[in-house]
Amino acid sequence: MIRRIEFDQQLDELRSLLQDMGKHMEEALANSVESLQTLEAEKAQAVIKNDVQLNNMEEQIMDIGSRLIVTQQPVAKDLRRILVAFRIASDLERMGDLARDVAKVTIRLQGQKLIKPLVDLPRMSDLVRAMVSESIESYLTENTDLAYKMAQDDDQVDHLYSVILQDLYSHLTSDPDSANQAMLLIMVGRYIERIADHATNIGESTVYLVTGHRPDLNQ
Repeated sequence: MIRRIEFDQQLDELRSLLQDMGKHMEEALANSVESLQTLEAEKAQAVIKNDVQLNNMEEQIMDIGSRLIVTQQPVAKDLRRILVAFRIASDLERMGDLARDVAKVTIRLQGQKLIKPLVDLPRMSDLVRAMVSESIESYLTENTDLAYKMAQDDDQVDHLYSVILQDLYSHLTSDPDSANQAMLLIMVGRYIERIADHATNIGESTVYLVTGHRPDLNQ
């Protein structure tokens, strides 16, 4: 009984760390996109510097989960809970890297003016941050309906990304001097779109946790 109580306490710590990672990730994405909108280098540098916090939390999750596997030898759903925590932590860490990549674009654009006010990229970022929040909520509550919603949300993000691509490619043809910046902004759209894919992965992990089967929501 004591071992079970200790096991559950450690699982709660894993869930708490993943929740913290999700919040940190949402903040990193918001700040990186805001830094791009205003070309604020200081805010971008803070995002880059703070990325190490996500790495540290991922390492904590790996350490706790590994100890649980060795000492408790969990099976069935208990084992899936640990394996899913590993997978989600990896997705969140990769999301953090992508938010950092957005911030790096801000740094690269220092000394320039934006070729146009950014509207669709921040909208895309807002959608994706909501996906991150909902994906973590689906995991914490083991809500498969919310997990499957990730596929629908991802379709919206993909559609908005297509709109962004069309708009920026038009700049490439109509204003060749803006080509470099347009390509960098296209990269930003790609980074944010990939974050959405990782949020969808978390939805898949939630379904796997509950059912033992992993669907493909990134179709």
